Amino acid sequence: MATSKAGGSTSNGRDSASKRLGIKLFDGQVVQGGEIIVRQRGTRVHPGKQVSRGGDDTLFATGPGVIKHHYGLKGRKYVSIIQL
Repeated sequence: MATSKAGGSTSNGRDSASKRLGIKLFDGQVVQGGEIIVRQRGTRVHPGKQVSRGGDDTLFATGPGVIKHHYGLKGRKYVSIIQL
């Protein structure tokens, strides 16, 4: 006789790796061209001056300067770069 009940399979044990989304550089920080500012899904934050959007909605700097987070039209969040 078995000393324990038959062990069946479980439906647990799977999860995807976290994608490390979010704001990477904050107000007043100095950036060079090409640095990632925000990793996001969709446009939670919109690109402003000297900022471009990548294919996965990542915002990155197109030139050197200082980061400025601000609100614009329709209450949208924007991130821009102010040249030094």
